[in-house]
Amino acid sequence: MNAIRIRRRLRCFISVLAIGTALAAQPRLSNAEPGSGAKVALVKVTSAKVPVDIASRDRDPGLYIAEQDGLIVRYDPTTRTRTTALNLKRFTRADVERGLLGLIFHPDGTYLYVNYTDSRFGTVVARYVMRDDNTADTATRTVLFQLPRSRPSVHNGGSLAFGPGGRLYVSTGDSGFGNDPARLALDPSSFFGKILSLEPLARDEKSAAPKVWSIGLRNPWRFEFDDEMNLWAPDVGQNKWEEVNVVWAKDGSGRGANFGWSAFEGRTRNNKDQTASGHNQPVYVYPHGEQGCSVIGGTRVRGESLPALRGWYVFGDYCTGRVTAMKVTGQKVQSMRTIAKGAGFITAIRTIASGEVYVLSLGGGIRTFRTLA
Repeated sequence: MNAIRIRRRLRCFISVLAIGTALAAQPRLSNAEPGSGAKVALVKVTSAKVPVDIASRDRDPGLYIAEQDGLIVRYDPTTRTRTTALNLKRFTRADVERGLLGLIFHPDGTYLYVNYTDSRFGTVVARYVMRDDNTADTATRTVLFQLPRSRPSVHNGGSLAFGPGGRLYVSTGDSGFGNDPARLALDPSSFFGKILSLEPLARDEKSAAPKVWSIGLRNPWRFEFDDEMNLWAPDVGQNKWEEVNVVWAKDGSGRGANFGWSAFEGRTRNNKDQTASGHNQPVYVYPHGEQGCSVIGGTRVRGESLPALRGWYVFGDYCTGRVTAMKVTGQKVQSMRTIAKGAGFITAIRTIASGEVYVLSLGGGIRTFRTLA
């Protein structure tokens, strides 16, 4: 098997083969020191079947875990019980990079939003009213956005975030397998390869009024707006480079930003028939190899559980299981630390409402950081 095929197998993180590999050969975790010298450790909270996202709900102690096969599971840390909050298996199924990919709650906890791929390979964003018993009311299902596609794709984006103007933001992939064959990422009239914004309380798709927020992305996996409305948008690379992007709130939080794909991969020229003059340069890039081959976002630490890393951006790599924290000022990385090694096949690193940071991985389930004495 050549190197490209090996890399593709690694990056198909939600395939059955990857699950089996992760369960059979979990690397051993090691601790590392953040900027202050205090050691941190990843502590397992619960197990999960192919976890891809996690969220919390206002005035609810539960953790809501999106499993790629279509289930949203609520885990109660106090009672250590698991219940099903929503079952989407009639709408989606796990297949390579398709399935249930993202979830988020409205800031007031009233609504649950999901992002998944349907049986025709398209992207669907839907909203549900939450009941008092912490389950989603399926009778209230409202589809806010659909992005059809004519063939299977391994670039589906899949993230959801609330951001500027109280709107709901959605990431989409470029819809192609390599080099953005349809040249959609830089096309401002296309919804592929973008971060989009929607009206979260809309009555239907039309009134959701999707708008392009940022362009020039290949497969933005796990972007977020931090508490200051800075946009952090890692983008999975193709052949050589992985990248992390940031657009500060003072510069528009990503509104109108062009991240350069497919004219550029990282900081390197790619498709020469594409132009991206004046595009936003990534704040950090790393080459495929020892550091990994698939960047997994990612969150800026803002809680009290990791005081030594407050304000740092934490991200992972699927292939190496390495978790990295970096301190960024402007467009420069001021400091960088590896804070965990061997975390398995990482699928997401997220902050919940309490400020705790969670690392999701195949075989490793759900972990959070603890500062060691």
